[in-house]
Amino acid sequence: MDYATLLQLLDTTLRLATPLLLACLAGLYSERAGIFDIGLEGKMLAAAMAAGAVAALSGSAWIGLLAGIGASLIFALLHGVASITFRGNQLISGVALNFLASGITVLIAQSLFRQGGRTPPLSGDARFNPVTLPFAESLRDVPYIGPLYYEVISGHSVLVYIAFVVVPLTWWVLFRTRFGLRLRAVGENPAAVDTAGVSVVGLRFAAVAITGVLCGIAGAYMATALQAGFGREMTAGRGYIALAALIFAKWRPIAAMWACLLFGFFQALALRPDVVQSVVQFKVPVPFLDALPYILTVLVLAGFVGKAIPPRAGGEPYVKER
Repeated sequence: MDYATLLQLLDTTLRLATPLLLACLAGLYSERAGIFDIGLEGKMLAAAMAAGAVAALSGSAWIGLLAGIGASLIFALLHGVASITFRGNQLISGVALNFLASGITVLIAQSLFRQGGRTPPLSGDARFNPVTLPFAESLRDVPYIGPLYYEVISGHSVLVYIAFVVVPLTWWVLFRTRFGLRLRAVGENPAAVDTAGVSVVGLRFAAVAITGVLCGIAGAYMATALQAGFGREMTAGRGYIALAALIFAKWRPIAAMWACLLFGFFQALALRPDVVQSVVQFKVPVPFLDALPYILTVLVLAGFVGKAIPPRAGGEPYVKER
């Protein structure tokens, strides 16, 4: 594998890792606050449909992004009401939202556009176009560093850069602010937080809302940047892969970024069977390469789910003592 091929592979890795990273960070906020969220997949799917549909109707990717965030927030609110207000089973609530999103997205897209549950292809301002970073053109011919900067770091949509900026921002919020300290405390010992006069319900709803915003950006990115429109079940299990990456990273933002890049790399390999075959020196079945990210998900869950210790109050509804 030559250097140019490696750069192409890394470029694809960043693009494919972006929705995983946003969803993984979304789950990080929620689960740090003690709310398990299997419904990341459903939020992303709803956001993708809303973003793709509104971008197609309005011709603006930014309006589509706002619509995607709004749709995801509605699903996040439903999950919050079910699991926080009514103290329902968080896992069942998340699974129910995934089923709801799977059906309602196709139904709405079909009723709006009559294209088999898809939105029309997006182009122009209806998509987030690549951004060329400063000095990318002038550094292009510099050996090794120039092509790396030009082809891998530069040339992505603005949502890719937002996703990677959110990583250190999340670290700072969770570990360097009073809000983050309280959020983590709610996931470990909500009774102690309540005793200190801080609203457990308010903090958990705030975490659920942040989850909704990040899933909304992830879904909008898929429909308006990674692809040119919404398609049925286009998230393809990315919400579950993001949960696996979150467990693999042990609920830490920086480690979550590297875990998502690893999953994104395997997804990129699945798109380049020629590269895999040149490395292993024998023909690898394409279906096996397509299944690689999901095989890795199973292996991560089987190998790390017992070793990674989640927040102690995770999945447990809080009942205020009287």
